[in-house]
Amino acid sequence: MTEVVHTPRVFSGIQPSGGLTLGNYLGAIKRFVEMQENGVESIYCMVDLHAITVWQDPAKLRHATRELCAGYIAAGLDPEKSILFNQSQVSAHAELGWVFNCVARMGWLNRMTQFKDKAGKNREKVSVGLFSYPTLMAADILVYHATHVPVGEDQKQHVELTRDIAAKFNHDYGVDFFPITEPVIEGAATRVMSLRDGTKKMSKSDPSDMSRINMTDDADTIAKKIRKAKTDPDGLPSEAEGLDGRPEAKNLVSIYAALSEQSVDQVLSEVGGKQFSEFKPMLSELAVEKLSPMSAEMARLMQAPDEIDAILRKGADKARVIADPILQKTLEIVGMVR
Repeated sequence: MTEVVHTPRVFSGIQPSGGLTLGNYLGAIKRFVEMQENGVESIYCMVDLHAITVWQDPAKLRHATRELCAGYIAAGLDPEKSILFNQSQVSAHAELGWVFNCVARMGWLNRMTQFKDKAGKNREKVSVGLFSYPTLMAADILVYHATHVPVGEDQKQHVELTRDIAAKFNHDYGVDFFPITEPVIEGAATRVMSLRDGTKKMSKSDPSDMSRINMTDDADTIAKKIRKAKTDPDGLPSEAEGLDGRPEAKNLVSIYAALSEQSVDQVLSEVGGKQFSEFKPMLSELAVEKLSPMSAEMARLMQAPDEIDAILRKGADKARVIADPILQKTLEIVGMVR
C-alpha cells in the first residue's frame, strides 16, 4: 500500500460556553493566530455540538457562539485567511462522529480523564454525549484530514485518542486514508492559572471574577485584577528554577512571557531581583496594551450580530467543501450505499 502524504492543515475548536478568558487567549487563540500567519491552511471552529453535552440555555448558547467568534476575530483570526464557523452548520462532523463511535473502543473512552473529572460521582446521570464526545472531537479533526491540532495540555489525551481512531480505521479497512494527527503544544503560557490560586487553572466557572482576566474586561479592570493578584513575599529570581514551588509567581511571569513573546528565562533575565510591587505594574501595562484593543473590537462585533452570522455562514460553506468529500469517501470505504 502506497503511503498517502496529507497536505498540512490545522484544525482546532473551542466550546462556546461563554466568558472567554486570558487563559483561552494565551492557551489557544493566540497560537491559532500564529499558525494562521504561517501560511498553513487553518480551520477554527466554535464547537457548539460539544457544548450541549451538558444542558445549555438556548439564548445563552447563541450569544456565546457569537461571542467566541468575535473573540477569534478580535484576537487576529482573519475570515479571509482562516475558515471560521460553528460546528453544527456542517453536518459531516456528526455523521463521521457516528462512524467513529463504531471504531473507538469502550476501554479507550473509559480512560478519558476529563470525563472522570466532569462526571465525578454522578457518571450514571450524565449525558451519553459527555461520555462519547471524544469520538466527535476526533471527527471534528479528521473530517478535514487535519495534520496538526494546537491544543492545551488538558486536551492532549483527546488528540491521542484521535490518533488511535485514525490508526484503527486505517488498519481495519486496509487503507491509508486518515492522517495521524500531531498535537501542537507550545508557548510560555499554555496553561494559565488563577490569579487567586496559582495551583488551579484560570476558569470562567470560578466564583471570583478576580481570579481571571476576561477578554471583555476594560483597561481599568485588567489593571485592578493584576494589582490584586496573589503573590508571595519573595523577590523574582533570575532563572526559571527559582520559580519552583512558587505557583503564583510562576503564573504571573509566564503570563508576562507569553504576552511579550519571550521565554520565562528571558523575562527573568530582565526582571530578576525585582519585587512584585515593581513587576505588577510592568505586567499590567503590557496586558492592557495587548488586551484592551481586543475587548474593544469584541464589543463592536457583538453590537453587529448579523456581521458575525454572515462570517459563520460563509465559513461553514468553505468548511463543507473540504469535509463533505472526505465524509463521502469514508462512507464508501465502510461500505455504505450512497
